[in-house]
Amino acid sequence: MTEKTNKVIGEFIKMVEKISNGKTNILDFGSEDMCFYRGEIHMIKLIGDAPGVYISEMARNLNITRAVVSKTIMKLEKRGLIEKVEDEEDKKRLKLYLTSKGQEAYRLHNEYHQKYDKPLFEYVDSLNEKELKIIENFLKKASDLVDNHF
Repeated sequence: MTEKTNKVIGEFIKMVEKISNGKTNILDFGSEDMCFYRGEIHMIKLIGDAPGVYISEMARNLNITRAVVSKTIMKLEKRGLIEKVEDEEDKKRLKLYLTSKGQEAYRLHNEYHQKYDKPLFEYVDSLNEKELKIIENFLKKASDLVDNHF
């Protein structure tokens, strides 16, 4: 490998280690009601992005079991952040929606990412199609590598 290749791979490995060993497991948006584990806020985000989503769809999207999703959904429902609505076409299935409190958490999460991730968003937005394709391909290969190691 060339020196440049080693540098890129080294940066990727450092990033994976930061994610794996991350200390921030809780996002606190300023009150006890608006304090979430990462998994909880990402479920809120998924429901906010796709109102009416089913638990099975969430599990597939987040690459976790339906049992884990169900357990977290129960907690979020008890906290008044989400509501389950019976599917009109299939009474056994439940659609998930955010309550007004859940919408507030969704909004705060989006603001958090806009504030802290804005430089990355702007950088990616400035790239041309060829550069974006290179990064996309790299991320796919890197994701495959992570799948094989963890």
